[in-house]
Amino acid sequence: MRVKITAEPFDPQAEIAAFTAGRDDAGALVNFVGTCRSANGGVAVETLRIDHYPGFTETEITRLADETSRRFDCPDMLVVHRVGVIHPGEAIVLVAALSTHRANAFDAVRVLMDYLKTDAPLWKKETGPQGARWIEPRSEDHARRLQAEEG
Repeated sequence: MRVKITAEPFDPQAEIAAFTAGRDDAGALVNFVGTCRSANGGVAVETLRIDHYPGFTETEITRLADETSRRFDCPDMLVVHRVGVIHPGEAIVLVAALSTHRANAFDAVRVLMDYLKTDAPLWKKETGPQGARWIEPRSEDHARRLQAEEG
């Protein structure tokens, strides 16, 4: 299990290559990359700032990834998450899962992303021409999170 919180831009393809190097124990690799949008709900976004609580954030995301890995029988998972100031087009998050079966890997990535969206100790603020605003998980995010718990 690898969880990395970074203030520096990262290359998702390089992270995946390092994660899978020398691995022949899994038949499936599934990944998701989330990027910063230039607009949210029709409002221009100049920057996204993500704050975290160093140490605690890594511990909590590792806990969520471990639970997800066990639940979906994925022998290894990777989470790379940006913090600090992020510009449109830059990668925010990468979640990857290795498994012997593709369905498990797809489910693990989807569920872990839902957990990250609603449960990870990260605080997001968008800034644009109209000022700054805090970003909270939407009702749809919470509904998917609950569905993941029941699923």
